[in-house]
Amino acid sequence: QVQLVESGGGLAQAGGSLRLSCAASGPNFSNYYMGWFRQSPGKEREFVAAITRSSTRTDYADSVKGRFTISRDNAKNAVYLQMDSLKPEDTAVYYCGATRVVSRRPLTGLSSYEYWGQGTQVTVSS
Repeated sequence: QVQLVESGGGLAQAGGSLRLSCAASGPNFSNYYMGWFRQSPGKEREFVAAITRSSTRTDYADSVKGRFTISRDNAKNAVYLQMDSLKPEDTAVYYCGATRVVSRRPLTGLSSYEYWGQGTQVTVSS
């Protein structure tokens, strides 16, 4: 079992940047496929980005493609989300998720993930 703790959220201006971190505790972090999701008030949690176990593949939601970058460091048991060119519509609580599911397709659905962090708030002002 893995425990996840997100950090790095806060307030940013439109056009600015933030870097989120997700620290994992527990064995065999490199066995987990990792993803970032976000949820804004009144909306369902939505997929943002995902990365394979050995970082050979990354996938992004269309709304963040070209602006956000997901990465991981298996030696540090961590996954990151670099967010650039932020927009007010990026305001949300951001969650990282982990799963041992193996798939050839990107895992963009909530049900594919086994473990979740508590979330970190990102607020982007215009």
